[in-house]
Amino acid sequence: METRIVTSKKEFNLKAYFLQWEWMLVVIFLLVNVMNMNLSEFYWNYESLRDATMTFLDKAFIVLPMVFIMILGDIDISVASIVALSSVIMADLYNSGVPMPVAMAISLAVGTLCGFINGFLIVKYKELSSVIVTLATMIIYRGIAYIILEDQAAGSFPEWFGFLGWGYVGSIPFILIVFTVFAVLFALLLHKTTFGRRVYAMGNNITASRFSGVQVDKIKIVVFALTGLMAAVTALFLTSRMGSTRPNVATGYELDVIAMVVLGGISTAGGRGRMIGAILAVFLIGFLRYGLGLVNVPAQMLLIILGLLLILAVMIPKLKWGGGKLRKS
Repeated sequence: METRIVTSKKEFNLKAYFLQWEWMLVVIFLLVNVMNMNLSEFYWNYESLRDATMTFLDKAFIVLPMVFIMILGDIDISVASIVALSSVIMADLYNSGVPMPVAMAISLAVGTLCGFINGFLIVKYKELSSVIVTLATMIIYRGIAYIILEDQAAGSFPEWFGFLGWGYVGSIPFILIVFTVFAVLFALLLHKTTFGRRVYAMGNNITASRFSGVQVDKIKIVVFALTGLMAAVTALFLTSRMGSTRPNVATGYELDVIAMVVLGGISTAGGRGRMIGAILAVFLIGFLRYGLGLVNVPAQMLLIILGLLLILAVMIPKLKWGGGKLRKS
């Protein structure tokens, strides 16, 4: 009698492994660096590249929870407004006599509350899409920031606060260290925990997840609250780097964040994607902007290049290469 062995382990395929989207991002990242080196002799400098991370890593904190939101099949376009509101409230409290550490803690709480409100409204009114809900709250949160400061700037922060945006630990930027810690934590949460597996399951089929006993509403609220918290973290670093704040800070951040997540291979339909792809996209776009900025390339040209990269992110994985498909997850 023939003996058959049943195993749950999938046989490793070297070709399929290197045809994953994350490897394509690595190739694009290398090409971007080669292009930048040819455009400017000042690009390939360790100190300059290291310091360049300070200019784009603030918004990268929002990318981490946005990966969860888009895997769920949702979107949050209110994040930039949460950044502005958190920053404005922190500055206003400090200028009113509240100690800076307390103002920072309240800023984080405000961001978390804004995210919680987004999640609560989305699960409470299921007939409304996340786009509609967060579009409304985007306007509301930014409006509150304008009510608090009107069109004025607020600053005069303590000297030590500038360390968040411009400080070093040894020779490494403090913001890079903090981002690395958060990136590892969010990657572990997504890929190594039950919570992460449930997020993927909800993105693939939320109805089946609900009937399987998954607390889908609770998970959505937690994810949106985490997004609000990380938007407030962005507010701390951005305000520190700028030295002051206004109600219009972080304008356009939501588009940058969504572009990074999509370029990272996260499916807009939900249920697919990896955290490493989004992290790679953060540095790819960040260094692309830095390199082109050295040679004064117009911002419109950068938008065209970024648009082409996003088209590639959607198109290439659907092409067949040698009988196989480039995989995004």
